[in-house]
Amino acid sequence: MKKISIGSWAYTIGPYEKDPVDFFTVCEKLKELGFDGVELGGFPPHPNPDDLPDQGQRHEVAARVRDMGLEFSGLAANLWGEHLIDTDDPAAYISEFRKNCEFCTDMGIQTIRVDTVQPPTIFESVDPETAFQRVVDTWTECCSIAEGHGLQVSWEFEPGFAFNKPSDVVKVLDAITSANFGVMYDTCHGQMVAVVGARHPGEKEILAGGQLELIQMLTGRINHLHFIDSDNTCHKAADGTDETSSHPPFGLGVLDFDTLVPALVKEPVTHDWWTIDLCFWPDAWQATASCKKSIDALNDRYGVREETR
Repeated sequence: MKKISIGSWAYTIGPYEKDPVDFFTVCEKLKELGFDGVELGGFPPHPNPDDLPDQGQRHEVAARVRDMGLEFSGLAANLWGEHLIDTDDPAAYISEFRKNCEFCTDMGIQTIRVDTVQPPTIFESVDPETAFQRVVDTWTECCSIAEGHGLQVSWEFEPGFAFNKPSDVVKVLDAITSANFGVMYDTCHGQMVAVVGARHPGEKEILAGGQLELIQMLTGRINHLHFIDSDNTCHKAADGTDETSSHPPFGLGVLDFDTLVPALVKEPVTHDWWTIDLCFWPDAWQATASCKKSIDALNDRYGVREETR
């Protein structure tokens, strides 16, 4: 069976920004609901490298999580304030990434998430080839740093960030040959990228085979999994424009998980985590219990390794 976690950022950003849920209150609820772990949004007010600068502080928090019977499935590193595509000097980004790798080591976290930071509109000011090379060169160096810490680097592609077309994702994967680099496959982002073509610059790139075709394009290079539904819409930014994928709870969208999950469990992901992502959902706290029941049902059907069936 797979181990189940949920992203802690669901309770700190968007609708929860002004009234976030305390990290250990989140952990208490997750344990009560039978979760195996939590995926840490490593930015205030939840544990992060700046608020916990000392190794002893980090060990104390990690021990408290373990004492509650939970583990960490990964870290969403706070890199959004950095410049990746819109600068020819990635030193600050790399320094921040290194700091988060050290944090992962101290916390006992084995996977660190990245994205391309800048939105797809960045191509209005930076040409795509320059942007591509900046991402590849910077992430190649980051993968080397992460390797030194025994970490996997997982790129979460999505409508809200540059290089959000299926062919873009493959191109980046082909260019970064580090063994510890791969993509996070999030089922709602997969829908918006492959089926809807949300926020694709220029002509939309829609796959006739939908998400199954996208999964096949990425096969062997998926190293982390997020599960949540999609209603084929984007979450709206403060000005009303599309930002990134909506993350409706299971059953409130259009996804056929009985088709998607069997395809994804065939991927050679090196760990057993399935993570729920309720990012930006307005009542994520209330929806957590129902999402756990839904993913448990999927776990019962598909979470057993093939060789043990």
